[in-house]
Amino acid sequence: MASSSSFSLEATVQDDVERTADPPDVEIDVVCTPHVSETVPDSAKRTQERSDFQDDGETPPLTTYRVYKRRFIGLAQLVLLNIVVSWDWLTFSAVSTTSAEYFKVSEGAVNWMSTGSLFAFCAATPIVMYTLNKGGPKPAITATSILLLVGNWIRYAGTRANRKNGGIFGLAMFGQILIGFAQPFCLSAPTRYSDLWFSDRGRTSATALATLANPFGAALGQLVDSFWAPTASDVPDMVLYISIIATVASIPSIFLPAAPPTPPSASSLAPKTPLLEAITKILQSLEFWLIFIPFSIYVGFFNSVSSLLNQILSPHGFSETDAGIAGGILIIVGLVASAIVSPITDRFKHYLGTIKILVPIVAASYIGFIFAPSSPAGIAPSFVVCALLGASSFSLLPVSLEYLVEITYPFSPEVGSTLCWTGGQLLGAIFIVVQDALKAGADDSPPFHMRNALIFSAAVAAAVVPLPLSLGLFGREVKRRRSQADRGGPGPVRNAATLTESVTITAAAAEPTGLDSKQMTR
Repeated sequence: MASSSSFSLEATVQDDVERTADPPDVEIDVVCTPHVSETVPDSAKRTQERSDFQDDGETPPLTTYRVYKRRFIGLAQLVLLNIVVSWDWLTFSAVSTTSAEYFKVSEGAVNWMSTGSLFAFCAATPIVMYTLNKGGPKPAITATSILLLVGNWIRYAGTRANRKNGGIFGLAMFGQILIGFAQPFCLSAPTRYSDLWFSDRGRTSATALATLANPFGAALGQLVDSFWAPTASDVPDMVLYISIIATVASIPSIFLPAAPPTPPSASSLAPKTPLLEAITKILQSLEFWLIFIPFSIYVGFFNSVSSLLNQILSPHGFSETDAGIAGGILIIVGLVASAIVSPITDRFKHYLGTIKILVPIVAASYIGFIFAPSSPAGIAPSFVVCALLGASSFSLLPVSLEYLVEITYPFSPEVGSTLCWTGGQLLGAIFIVVQDALKAGADDSPPFHMRNALIFSAAVAAAVVPLPLSLGLFGREVKRRRSQADRGGPGPVRNAATLTESVTITAAAAEPTGLDSKQMTR
């Protein structure tokens, strides 16, 4: 080469009122071109000479980074599917007493409706991880839709057949297990989808929106199911309504684009570590375990508390409607809190500080749950604890997932997130069984109270608090590798430590209109 090269980013930011030749849904263009520099050492020269750019006098190829408005269509579909699949998961648990009466089984058997779904989630994990890694989010979304359709209508058949004698519990359980197979496909997809379609300025918010749609569906189940099935005879109609909603929500999946025409950022374009190698290496990372263990435990307890909330409150004289309102508060307050925290985290990237603030609050909320149901103040303390637990848990969830992607880059995003979700679902199933076994007997006061189960959840939740608080301590440096790659810093995409990087941001029509351009050199 006649002179050394480094990389220059020319960003064209389009205003909504600007008329350009780009497609109507393109929001940002970022074009990578070589930039002349006289200060690059020989090692960088040799690296550059081995690149794809040819020293033959021709203009090297351009790499264009764009984000498209159509990305919100796929995000909306992910949100919709996560709402429905979670609503399906808690269909019977939200009205456990009524469902047990209809099917003529015990409440423990009804608990297995949600527990079986969680175990099905774990069983499907290897297929989910392979699908997301090799095919991306589109095949995963399609698989979710198919399993939701089949599972919901089999479940309805199980409740409608032999209605006079309480339906066919085994058939309804089979449909519930199929829905359990559907859940990991859409619940593990948000980090992969946001990495594929969004730049670093919107990934955390996109992940939060799609991920937290799942507990929002649980909130709908808690609130709506108790009104749709006030008596045992209404259970088949409740399942029918949910099946119709699931059918409508599944249809748009087939029309989604598989990937954007151009990548949104440098980290999205970079090749990811092969799947088996990524799994092996991520399991050897101490930082992964410091996030994985508390994440799995808190997700597990959230699942168990959501499933058992009616049974936690009913021994103290509260109705299924009260439990439904408590579940709604848990999730709606959490969604509002996350809607505030996630954009702030997107802007300032304070992942670790946010995690270290929220984890102790989550643990304190589970401790508060020991005393809230039996409080002489009535249902109000339970509502307050649910609000606090929801706000802290929901804010923590997407931040933890995105932080895990940041520190494990260049591993593909679905690897860490799928492992974490699988741990949470597995522990959720185990916790439901354990806490159901810890339920008091008929001779206790009040009968069938779950104080011991709540003590168990509080003790375990408090025990894992030191793990995430240890991140970045004891001489271990934790780097946000994906952010470094997006900004052209040292990272797995390009070894740019010795290269001079310049960034030019130009208005969309700068050249033809004579508008000023701003140049920033880092």
